[in-house]
Amino acid sequence: MSSNSNTETIIIIDFGSQYSRLIARSIRELNVYCEIVSHKSTWEDIKKSNPKGVILSGGPASVYETNAPLAPNWIYDQDIPVLGICYGMQLLVHQLGGVVEPSDKKEFGHATLNTSDKNNSLFQGISENSSVWMSHGDKVNVLPDGFEILAFTENSPIAAMGNSDGYFGLQFHPEVVHTQEGKIILKNFVEFCGCAQNWTTKNFVDQSILDIRNLVKDKKVICALSGGVDSVVAASLVSRAIGDQLTCIFVNNGLMRKEEPERILDTFSKNLSTNIIYKDASELFLNSLKGVTDPEQKRKIIGNKFIEIFDEESNQLGEVDYLVQGTLYPDVIESQVSGDDISAKIKTHHNVGGLPEDMKLKLLEPLRYLFKDEVRKVGLELGLPTEIVNRQPFPGPGLSIRIVGEVTQEKLNILRLSDWIVMDEMKDSGLYHELWQSFAVLPDSRSVGVTGDHRTYGEVIAIRAVNSSEAMTADWARIPYDILSRMSNRICNEVPGVNRVVYDITSKPPGTIEWE
Repeated sequence: MSSNSNTETIIIIDFGSQYSRLIARSIRELNVYCEIVSHKSTWEDIKKSNPKGVILSGGPASVYETNAPLAPNWIYDQDIPVLGICYGMQLLVHQLGGVVEPSDKKEFGHATLNTSDKNNSLFQGISENSSVWMSHGDKVNVLPDGFEILAFTENSPIAAMGNSDGYFGLQFHPEVVHTQEGKIILKNFVEFCGCAQNWTTKNFVDQSILDIRNLVKDKKVICALSGGVDSVVAASLVSRAIGDQLTCIFVNNGLMRKEEPERILDTFSKNLSTNIIYKDASELFLNSLKGVTDPEQKRKIIGNKFIEIFDEESNQLGEVDYLVQGTLYPDVIESQVSGDDISAKIKTHHNVGGLPEDMKLKLLEPLRYLFKDEVRKVGLELGLPTEIVNRQPFPGPGLSIRIVGEVTQEKLNILRLSDWIVMDEMKDSGLYHELWQSFAVLPDSRSVGVTGDHRTYGEVIAIRAVNSSEAMTADWARIPYDILSRMSNRICNEVPGVNRVVYDITSKPPGTIEWE
């Protein structure tokens, strides 16, 4: 699956900015489809997306450095509006004949924007002295021919620029919350591009069903069900498109939470009118992880085992062509499978970069270009119950990446019970649906404790709870102390072998949500 063929698209060309995902989120909130692509993408790659405008992201490089990434030539050859943000603005200047140089005064943080041309379409509705967020060490000294200054700040005489061809540049970041009226500026840009702003959940569902039917035709499809919202929504969408051509396979990998296999099977049978095959492969997965401590290796082993099982099961169904997965856009971005060398790979997602190269089935990923909250909206549009749609995310590799070090049955038992207590307390307190994720982690460490009059040397459990909207960034949740206290007391008293509980107060970045 790719982006819907008839959808108007704003293309974001990524130059390694930590904010590129925020640009995409901001544009999509305006009901305009948006996609992040490499600066190496060709016009042949892009034109099928029906681009209405291009945004050049920020990035860590300087445009005058040797081997600095450049905007592809096609953006200047097509009659499409372009918005350069920070590094993107400097690229426009550099490539169109202006001058960018290191600044004597670097500018990081809040700045007051003064608009030179209040009638310019980009700044319609912007207040006087609006606060913007700067993050740059270079500055534009000479504008290219045909450009004019649209706004300035105290330290940036050229904080915004534009020309009559529809090229705009912003030295500040409109996509971050610190820029007071950044969403208005982005809205002005998409309206300047002539976007109809009709990319809605219903339109996505309707178009996806047509795309799936056109792709699959009369072929058979199997779906990897994990029990999370992503796989359930993906299965429901494909089922709506092709009916009984779909068979869902639920593999119990032995790495799931307490009582989860039973609850998942019950949920599926009540809410999915499709064939379901249950496969208990707990022993197979656990044996394959024996002695493995590297988290990337865990993910790849699990991905390979899943595909092996799906191949085996599909052989029993006759000729099967497609495998459905609930891959999301953050999975693709973080796994960095494009080979783009200016964005660092954060981790391999087992359903993206962990798949074997020689797998026989073709992938069908109807949610590949969606963020998590968009997937939830699709689930509700498809009529799935809220208890499924609003479940907290659970990683495909399961508890294996919440156990630091080797995965053993003993460690799984300890973590399952600890995690059950965390979930129980979160639901009892009413916080479960307010948080993005909350769970327990078993670090590879032990600590001295006292139980009764005896010295103990037991396991440590870490509690992780975060707030987020799309998993690209996250902040640790400020859980009331009394709830944390109950969790700690229960875990130490009810989970054999645990004598210490800690709370993870790391945001993302610098950490990730999962520990591995």
